[in-house]
Amino acid sequence: MNVRSEFVFLLAVALIGTPGMADRGFADTAQPWQPYRLASPATAQDASSVQYLFEAPHASNPMNVQGPMNVQDVDASNYSGRECCAEPFQVPSNPLPMVFDSRLVDPALVPVSGEQPWSWHVLPNDVIWHSYWAGAKEARLSGVAFNESSNNVSLLDVSLGGRASLVRFGTVNQGRPEGWELQIEGAGMLRLNLDENWDLEAVDFRFGVPIIYGRGKSQWKFSYYHLSSHLGDERIIRLGSTAERINFSRDTLVLAYSYFPLPAWRWYAEAGWAFYANEGTDPWEFQFGLDYAQPGPTGLRGTPFFAINAHLRQEANFGGNLVTQAGWLWRGNTGRVIRTGLHYFNGKSNQFEFAGQFEQQVGVGLWYEY
Repeated sequence: MNVRSEFVFLLAVALIGTPGMADRGFADTAQPWQPYRLASPATAQDASSVQYLFEAPHASNPMNVQGPMNVQDVDASNYSGRECCAEPFQVPSNPLPMVFDSRLVDPALVPVSGEQPWSWHVLPNDVIWHSYWAGAKEARLSGVAFNESSNNVSLLDVSLGGRASLVRFGTVNQGRPEGWELQIEGAGMLRLNLDENWDLEAVDFRFGVPIIYGRGKSQWKFSYYHLSSHLGDERIIRLGSTAERINFSRDTLVLAYSYFPLPAWRWYAEAGWAFYANEGTDPWEFQFGLDYAQPGPTGLRGTPFFAINAHLRQEANFGGNLVTQAGWLWRGNTGRVIRTGLHYFNGKSNQFEFAGQFEQQVGVGLWYEY
């Protein structure tokens, strides 16, 4: 199956929502995902209660589960009637907590309640809530070069920022982390005109403080963010008195929900209400979309990804923009991601100094996600 066919397959699955097929995507071109990695009991006591459950990858074992685990780690409904087990379970009388080797643990593993007690962590090296991959105004490091077809101009949108966890009451190094988390996020999002000696056209600044709760497959976000937009000085010099500026600024409260129906899929929706909205904006905005990529550390080989995002704004009569991205992704052991691929944008400009202008962008991008 070539890459083009894989993306067609991805889009079809996203549209019809067929369960059970997503985890088999790209199985013949990428190493099958191993949702459980090598772990060791916290102590040697009762170590015999932990068993190696599954043999090497086999057609009857589509999840390709390996490594020691407790009985709580396995959803029996997924394996009933299948001859996948090399040895039966031994149910421990007192299940032990598991200590994971951070070099081997899979950051995208759906956590198992009770496997690790929640505790306080200051500045953990991962985050519970990640930015939307195709979200145009998310905090990240990125560069997207594109042609804007309505004006036939070549532009470069750059984001300089990111997000980090300040404090967490929850888990670490246990697959996808869970718990309560206070984050900080921010970025400067600037636009350069490649046809005009890389002139600075405009820049948006965003700063936010999200409060996150994650448990199992679900994650919630309540956040405050401030965003203000500014016209570039080089554009003002170039256009002189014809340069028009709007005072686009908003202070917004956000409620968002993210869900992993399968380990490779993330669905999300978000509503924002600005308690302060200046002349270029109105209070309400909405986002929704999905991200797809095989989870877990990818190594050098990487894996394909696909993302789509819709952003609707009240000042655009609840129109807005649609963004799709597709390409190749690499993920490390902390869950951080670097992506590169194709970018398509259609709708009202994502540079809010030009919020009322229609843009169609076709280009390529490089994104580093926290």
